[in-house]
Amino acid sequence: MSIVSILESRVEETRKAGRYRNYVSLERKLDERPWVLEHSENGARKINVWCSNDYLGLSQHPAVVDATVETVKAVGLGTGGARSISGTSVYHTALEEKIATTHGKEAALLFSTGFTANDATLSTICDNVPDIVAFSDSLNHASMIYGIRYSKAEKKIFRHNDVAHLEELLKAYPLERPKLIAFESLYSMDGDFSPLKDILALAKKYNAFTYLDEIHAAGIYGATGTGYAEELSVLDEIDIIQGGFGKAYGGAGGYIAGPKAVVDAVRSYAPAFVFSTSSPAPVVAAALASLDYNSAHPELRARLLETVNTLKQGLKALGIPLVSDDSHILPILVGNPHRSKEISRRLIDEFGIYVQPVNAPTVPEGTERLRVTPTAAHTRQDVEAFLAAIRAVWLDVAAEAAE
Repeated sequence: MSIVSILESRVEETRKAGRYRNYVSLERKLDERPWVLEHSENGARKINVWCSNDYLGLSQHPAVVDATVETVKAVGLGTGGARSISGTSVYHTALEEKIATTHGKEAALLFSTGFTANDATLSTICDNVPDIVAFSDSLNHASMIYGIRYSKAEKKIFRHNDVAHLEELLKAYPLERPKLIAFESLYSMDGDFSPLKDILALAKKYNAFTYLDEIHAAGIYGATGTGYAEELSVLDEIDIIQGGFGKAYGGAGGYIAGPKAVVDAVRSYAPAFVFSTSSPAPVVAAALASLDYNSAHPELRARLLETVNTLKQGLKALGIPLVSDDSHILPILVGNPHRSKEISRRLIDEFGIYVQPVNAPTVPEGTERLRVTPTAAHTRQDVEAFLAAIRAVWLDVAAEAAE
């Protein structure tokens, strides 16, 4: 068989299993969020988006848009190279200094994506610290998994959020042996928080270095919005914090903040950083503006969480099962790939409500879900419309499944 025919067969298997990814072509309009134009073979129509990571709607906020436009007019778009070859601007330097300060760390480093931040940092630590053992939560993001998996480190996977299992693994190694615990504060597919304080207590007990991914909590939790660690007042107990601007901050890019020696090592040795063209200055300027605005306006975060709570209570009243109700991410448990795609299709076709189904292998088989993410831009009327739509479709699909 040819390479093309082999790949065609693989894709067809994915279709039959209900795992094939369909993309919705959207046209966003300034000041119309959470409404967008969906473009399809039938033309364009307005739909309401319920699966965006732009949790606070900052991607279209005047403070962020104006900063982007002003900067692109002042300096142009691309930086012209990697950070080491003309690609470092005053905007990059200013944002790194601000991130380090807001997180109470010695240094910070920007990346073009959050994926790169995780992959580059974890692989650099694991490849440059002799005899290190990496302990990774079983539901860590793919970027963390790849960073650890292909490194030289010995690897141990602990059951998701299972502190007892983590301790069982940790105590098998001498205190003096280098150890790294990599985990997330908020898991984006389950919507649950990690037992952060308990893991930090284990790290202290077993002399382990901690790496915390805050990318889905950054911008939303804590007094100034830096994340869940700030919410729990444990920022100073975490060695490396990773976050990004592509979610609540409404932009693009990732970052790490931590000890200067670690940040410098990543800056010096990580191929994904050293050989990548740096983020455009207007994108970095937008991140600066978003960080400043969000920190000064807690009411935006409060509005989001109020909307989330209203939707959460409505779903519970309807008996719609949630994977977790910990956070602003509300995954509706469907448990079947074909049904999850059918519910998603009917919501958009019949009600103009867009929620993307999440199927295996992104989540384990049998836990297929609709990942619902309210935003600060959704109104009470939007919430009521969503609840009416999901009730109607859920009851119909459940009845069809029972036949």
